[in-house]
Amino acid sequence: MTDLATRARTLLDLHTAPEILVLANVWDVVSAGVVAATDGVRALATASHSIAATFGYEDGENIPLDLHLDMVARIAAAVDLPVSMDMEAGYSDAGETARRAIAAGVVGGNLEDGMRPLDEAVAAVEAVLRAGRDAGIDFVLNARTDAYVRAAEGADRGELVAETIRRGRAFLEAGAPVVFVPRLVDREEIAAVVEGLGRGRLTLISVPGVSLPARELQELGVARVSTGPFTQRAALTALQDATAGMVAGGTLPPGTRPLN
Repeated sequence: MTDLATRARTLLDLHTAPEILVLANVWDVVSAGVVAATDGVRALATASHSIAATFGYEDGENIPLDLHLDMVARIAAAVDLPVSMDMEAGYSDAGETARRAIAAGVVGGNLEDGMRPLDEAVAAVEAVLRAGRDAGIDFVLNARTDAYVRAAEGADRGELVAETIRRGRAFLEAGAPVVFVPRLVDREEIAAVVEGLGRGRLTLISVPGVSLPARELQELGVARVSTGPFTQRAALTALQDATAGMVAGGTLPPGTRPLN
């Protein structure tokens, strides 16, 4: 477990460094290999949405956990970098899912709160961290709150920020090193959440055409920005565009590189 412990410490250090950690999420061995070989990449994170889509499942724990973990294990075995897994909401037993993820070679993970009662969400966070301690590693939990994801249309923005901070602080107090808030994209609201949680505690997802650039997020005090399913969508967009070009009588893009 020494190698896993080293990878876990490396991943934690990347989250606490002054420079923002940029993670392009991966979904299979070939995408992991391409991303890992890219200059500047220091860690990998899987995307549950993308892995599920690879096997024909909808997102939201519809892919069987065994199948999900098998792909994650293949990814972790194929690279020399720390790997974080999107564990969704923990598949009904966050601690056991984390234990199995660690056995698959994972040293960090996302865990959704689903806006469950806060005491239940905190208990799930504690269970994941306990699984890490039992395995002898500092598991890097990216504790996710779905306050923005599940917000009603027209929700009061101030109340939304306040609830995000309330839940995020509870996860930090339970031992999570960072808090993930998907769909948080407004500059002023990001700044408010950073102020409420502390610099280097907030992680975000980059939404094409909407999110701030990584360098600006770093200036605001964000610890990490990832891409979620959008990297797979970028790849599929390129695939569809290349196919359309061929069908229309053209050729494949001349800049196509042999990455596999």
